[in-house]
Amino acid sequence: MLLMELKNEEKFAFLGLAYYVANIDGEFEKQEKDIIEDYCTEMGIDNIEYNMNDFNFEETLSKIKTPKSQKIVILELMILIHCDDKFHRFEQNVIDKIANYYEIPQNKLNIYSQWGKMTSALYLQGKMFLEEEI
Repeated sequence: MLLMELKNEEKFAFLGLAYYVANIDGEFEKQEKDIIEDYCTEMGIDNIEYNMNDFNFEETLSKIKTPKSQKIVILELMILIHCDDKFHRFEQNVIDKIANYYEIPQNKLNIYSQWGKMTSALYLQGKMFLEEEI
């Protein structure tokens, strides 16, 4: 939805963060895989081979430079986090680290989380509508 506004380097950094967040709880579920595929389509980039051992969290965060891009990253990650209706403590910790790194206050983070939850629900409903035979 907002990812097209990212610069090319930021898109790949976001994709790495998305994989990191999706795998942080030890469960990489179908909904998360589908959303990441949709992120790639939206950004117009090919999916990547993700290796958690090669991922550098802080280096990746540093590639997202502008406040606008940082907000886009947090908002889109909130959709991914809420897609399985579980906000695992590991996911909460990583989102808090990202918000702290980008100096996003907790009250805004709470609003972004609510937006992500609502958007995730609408995304899943849309997917169900597309799968129904009419």
